[in-house]
Amino acid sequence: MMVVLGNIVMLIYLTCLAVISIYCLMQFHLLLHYLTKNKSEELISEPVASEDLPFVTVQLPLYNEYFVVNRLIDNITQLDYPKDRFEIQVIDDSTDESMDLAKTKVEEYQAQGYHIELVTRSDRVGYKAGALKAAMSKVRGEFIAIFDADFLPEKDFLKKTLPYFSKYEKLAVVQTRWGHINQNHSLLTKVQAFQLNVHFTVEQKGRQLADYFLQFNGTAGVWRKAAIEDAGGWEADTLTEDLDLSYRAQLKGWKIIFLQDTIAPAELPSEMLGLKSQQHRWMKGGAETAKKLLPKVWASPINFISKIHGSIHLLGSSVFLSIFLLGVFSVPLIFVVLPFSATVMNTFLFSTLLIFIIYYTANVGKAWEGQSKLMSFVKFIFIFPIFLSLSMGLSFHNSIAVLQGYLGRKSAFIRTPKFNIKKITDKVRDKKYHNYTISKVTMMEGALSLYFLLAIIAGLTTGNLAMVPFHIMLFFGYGAIFFFTIKHLSAQ
Repeated sequence: MMVVLGNIVMLIYLTCLAVISIYCLMQFHLLLHYLTKNKSEELISEPVASEDLPFVTVQLPLYNEYFVVNRLIDNITQLDYPKDRFEIQVIDDSTDESMDLAKTKVEEYQAQGYHIELVTRSDRVGYKAGALKAAMSKVRGEFIAIFDADFLPEKDFLKKTLPYFSKYEKLAVVQTRWGHINQNHSLLTKVQAFQLNVHFTVEQKGRQLADYFLQFNGTAGVWRKAAIEDAGGWEADTLTEDLDLSYRAQLKGWKIIFLQDTIAPAELPSEMLGLKSQQHRWMKGGAETAKKLLPKVWASPINFISKIHGSIHLLGSSVFLSIFLLGVFSVPLIFVVLPFSATVMNTFLFSTLLIFIIYYTANVGKAWEGQSKLMSFVKFIFIFPIFLSLSMGLSFHNSIAVLQGYLGRKSAFIRTPKFNIKKITDKVRDKKYHNYTISKVTMMEGALSLYFLLAIIAGLTTGNLAMVPFHIMLFFGYGAIFFFTIKHLSAQ
């Protein structure tokens, strides 16, 4: 019986390791496209007469954004674009006094001659997707720029993005790169920027250069209205309505362009509770979208390698299931002599090396702009193991979200609180949007931290040291996630 159980544990562990390794190889394949193909963006610098500029609708979907709503509207009205050639829709589903702030701002700018209106609903059916869908009937623009509440686009954003639509007839979206206005606020924001820099370089640009599926990231991008309508419009059956619509549009023959050098600054979640709510939405929505669209991807006439990369993209959140199970089932293997332990360890190290190279490429000289290569490398060496550990520590939380997505368990669109955090000295000053309690997931994260502490002790006691570095990272990762969750809960 023990032999059978041992074989089952080994099979699960090896399967998870194989899944993670394949994912890392596919990410590295994107890196090769990113490094070996022409990354330059065609700059369209010819001035366009004001009367020839297309009419644009700028949509600002909001829900209880008390701390940033004024900042957002003020910023959008400063766009360098003729007042008579764009309109602003403040699409507000708020249930608190932030609605009053939005209304006051809208009236202020209406008095200054801006085409700006407050679009409200009597309910939150469909959440963000539902709000965007409801507002479509009022859209006058041929193109629609969308910004979430935490974004502060540069004044020339529209003039940098819109010319691409006249150049490419079947262009659905121009997506820009996210910047991070509070990247240096804390270790938590540094780690988030570290991860996002990979998505907004190697992943997005690599996919574009290889002509694979890309995605609209929900904000800081411009849609062609006709593409939204042709793809079936906004749908609220997943929590990642942006990914869903992106794929449906591309399956209809539309294209997406990503501008790596056009940056839209934004605020990263500054506390663990907000990060967890954001991760839950992204991970669960990714699983829901994969379940919905994978059959359509494979039924489409696109080439085989594009289908493979599209599938890996849609299944990206599911990798956390393998990371979680790999960690849990690695502990019993302390007491088992693997017949091919060297191969297993080399596979793990090889996958880690691939990730190291990918993150090095995206972050050294990118995330630490204005600093020397040496200082960027020193910071990278410090952040990389912390990033890996915290990613492992989030794997249980994210796995629950992924399973809920595949099982069809519905949940609300939980907003990520923004607190107008810019500088290191800025604090989360108000408990207004903190309504969390200690969950079973949080308690399990604490228990998993103790589980891997015992694994470390067991490895040292038995002399089986191969897994000890891995278990140290898991202990630190789960412990840090548990600690910061409790810390930020206690700050309520």
